[in-house]
Amino acid sequence: MSDTQDQPMQDGNHATDDEKVQGVIGQVRADVGLGNVDDPRTLLQQRLADAGLEMPADEFESALASITRSD
Repeated sequence: MSDTQDQPMQDGNHATDDEKVQGVIGQVRADVGLGNVDDPRTLLQQRLADAGLEMPADEFESALASITRSD
């Protein structure tokens, strides 16, 4: 038996859309915290789009505020 993956993985991601959104927010927050982001709004929009996720505008603005808030 080989230790490599030679076949596609079956549907292994069982996260809900909300969990996926929270994961994207966490990734963007980490990137912003590292100082690697010039435009958090654009990055969040792009990451959500790449993941096929949508957020209502008010939730997006709230998430963006939580990302950019310096605690």
